[in-house]
Amino acid sequence: MIYSAIASLDGYLDDPAGDSAWSAPDDEALAHITEGERPLSTYLYGRRMYETMRIWQTWPDEDTGSPLDLEWARMWRAAEKIVYSRTLTDATSPATRIEREFDPAVVRRLVEESPTDMSIGGAVLAGQALAAGIIDELRWYSYPVAVGGGNPWLPRDVRLDLELIETRGFASGVVFSRYRVASTRNRRE
Repeated sequence: MIYSAIASLDGYLDDPAGDSAWSAPDDEALAHITEGERPLSTYLYGRRMYETMRIWQTWPDEDTGSPLDLEWARMWRAAEKIVYSRTLTDATSPATRIEREFDPAVVRRLVEESPTDMSIGGAVLAGQALAAGIIDELRWYSYPVAVGGGNPWLPRDVRLDLELIETRGFASGVVFSRYRVASTRNRRE
């Protein structure tokens, strides 16, 4: 299971007002993200992340999108999506199902039975999966901005011991870091 996030240098997905416009990937970063996610067949999302990502179901089209945008959209549309939400009543994209509760045992079994790696998105959902020890890898696109607060990309109550696997810098100042999760301990235990 892979948790990828675009976050500020100080570790937030958005600023205190909820704005994340600063995190839109440029072509170089989007090409890297696309290449890294190409082997994935299933995305697990929290409601907010799904609502953010579902724009790819209708945008871009052949007239409005770059070849890179179109490639990412085709990949996203083809992937299975499992959305964890107590409030959504219907999925608004094909190949999408709604689950009411995050059950670590069920998710662990999905991961074990999947022929490919899976991705998880959304800080709250990923925090639950990290606490349960289900996530094997973190991918962090650190943007050259400090926003001073907001929604943190990592949970505050979980200790993670990580092994650096890869880093890469981009012309925009974004730094990609890829980590293997060596161990996870819930601080509440």
